[in-house]
Amino acid sequence: MRPDVTEWFTRRTTAAADWPLRRLMALKAETSTTVAVVLPARNEAATVGRIVDSVRRVLVERTRLVDELLVVDSASTDATASLAADAGAQLVRLDVPGKGRALQAGVAATTADIVCFIDADLTDFTSSFVTGLVGPLLADPQLHLVKATYDRPGPDGAPAGGGRVTELVARPLINAHWPQLVGFVQPLGGEYAARRGLLESLPFPVGYGVELAILIDSLSAVGLDGLAQVDLARRKHRHQGNVKLGQMAAAIVRVAERRLGVAQPALAELVQWERSGSGYRPVLTDVSEPELPALASLR
Repeated sequence: MRPDVTEWFTRRTTAAADWPLRRLMALKAETSTTVAVVLPARNEAATVGRIVDSVRRVLVERTRLVDELLVVDSASTDATASLAADAGAQLVRLDVPGKGRALQAGVAATTADIVCFIDADLTDFTSSFVTGLVGPLLADPQLHLVKATYDRPGPDGAPAGGGRVTELVARPLINAHWPQLVGFVQPLGGEYAARRGLLESLPFPVGYGVELAILIDSLSAVGLDGLAQVDLARRKHRHQGNVKLGQMAAAIVRVAERRLGVAQPALAELVQWERSGSGYRPVLTDVSEPELPALASLR
């Protein structure tokens, strides 16, 4: 590994336990910094209410570390929206799904200095996810983005790892084209916190490529020393099937190609196959991954 990445990893990787709540409250008061927690959610009725309830009770009502708690319902067809609202979240509803759309809508609907994103499908969420991510930003004004790292137990008891799309698609791309970022253990993780100024300056791909785009574009905007990661130990969530993972991977490739200046085809269609009776039928998915302009440019 490059010497600069090794040095960065040692200096810019902390653990959630390094950021106790009492220390964060002192830093928040000292810096007059406001914090928002945003959960993008699509059909997460099984988990969203418990996550919102935990953040509200521990970090909003009991300690007031979090000033805004928001769930962006991304065209859910289940009870996600009502359960999130009942648990105490401010609700934003989108008619069109898309992870990147939901994230940027969350930024636009909040006013806090720091925005912390938490995926709504976590089954082992604790408030340390938020405190661990927010802590480095409260303590160091040179930091602009903090990503979570963790072990991810695979489906059916498979060994923990970075995730199939991370290891098979994103990590090879990063190693080949953005070697400064190889120190990030979970480059595609959905848990991270960032300063509003950075988030408002970046374009957001509408779909699953948004996490890779934010990481690459943040490197260009603030440099490696403006980025950090926090070890949250373990993350358990709902796993996707191979067809869905293939669609995610295709979106990530498109995002990477765009940032490498690769000419984009007019038709960006992923063709997959699934068994149908005694034969197969094609599954066609648009993976063009259009990008929403930076919020700052809209003002």
